[in-house]
Amino acid sequence: MLSNKYRQFNTIILAVYTKLFLIISLSILALIFSNSVIEKSYSVNKDPETTDTKFSGVDKFGIKEIYTTKEEGREWIMNMSQPLGDNVFSNTFNQNITRQTDGGWRISGPAVRMNVNTPPGLPQWKNVEITGYAKIIDALPDHNSTVKDEDLSWYARGGRHNTQVPCEATAYIGGIYVGGSVGWKKEIWFTGGYTDEKGPEKVTSPLIGRWIGWKVIMYNINNDTAVRLESYIDNTNTNYWIKVTDLVDDGGWYSKSDDNEFNSAACGRDKDYVVTNAGPIATFRSDNLTWDFKNLSIREIDP
Repeated sequence: MLSNKYRQFNTIILAVYTKLFLIISLSILALIFSNSVIEKSYSVNKDPETTDTKFSGVDKFGIKEIYTTKEEGREWIMNMSQPLGDNVFSNTFNQNITRQTDGGWRISGPAVRMNVNTPPGLPQWKNVEITGYAKIIDALPDHNSTVKDEDLSWYARGGRHNTQVPCEATAYIGGIYVGGSVGWKKEIWFTGGYTDEKGPEKVTSPLIGRWIGWKVIMYNINNDTAVRLESYIDNTNTNYWIKVTDLVDDGGWYSKSDDNEFNSAACGRDKDYVVTNAGPIATFRSDNLTWDFKNLSIREIDP
């Protein structure tokens, strides 16, 4: 009698353990699958729009390129050993740059404008992919009431930004902010031709103290009547790029100044002018930041 009861008890215990084992096993498998899905879909708060199969190649730094370099198109690569030794690279406000132990270069100021110019006789910057890595060290106190943004932005399609030649300064400006948001601005002339920001969105955590990659891309579409604007982030400093903005300017994106101010420069442009033109200067810009930079490049692309 006791033997039968003992066997029945063992059978029940075995069944319970078997069921628990199955539940635990299924839970582990579900967790592994869930983590796999999360990892595959991770894209700085968005579904990935860029995969390894889309990249056209790598540049001289080994950084992945979104679009192919135009045949016989211009390509500029930063001189990492001596940036200011490059005769087409200039620093508008002549801030000091200092080499860091990790190989980057540090710059600081309320307004940083590092320019890549076009020598006479060479094609100006038009359809371009502008790439750079940056690490924001600190935001500076804002002592200049005309400069409010704490951002990094790469821009092109214009010339000098100077009140003496206001109509030279057309640009599309793709920016990323200290807090992790991104957006685009357009400049039709300097200084009364700026638009409000388009496509602002928070895409990542704050940037201070970590390296990120930032790509800004602009190219004409629709028989040179409109411009496509894209930006990409390497949020983990691993050469894994994700698209975070994709906009088209085909008109209707107006300067925020009133009509009197906008027309005062007499540039002969509509208030929603689409910047389809090329320009001699492309710029790596910051406002109110101390930051490190490395591996900057600009390429004329063939989208």
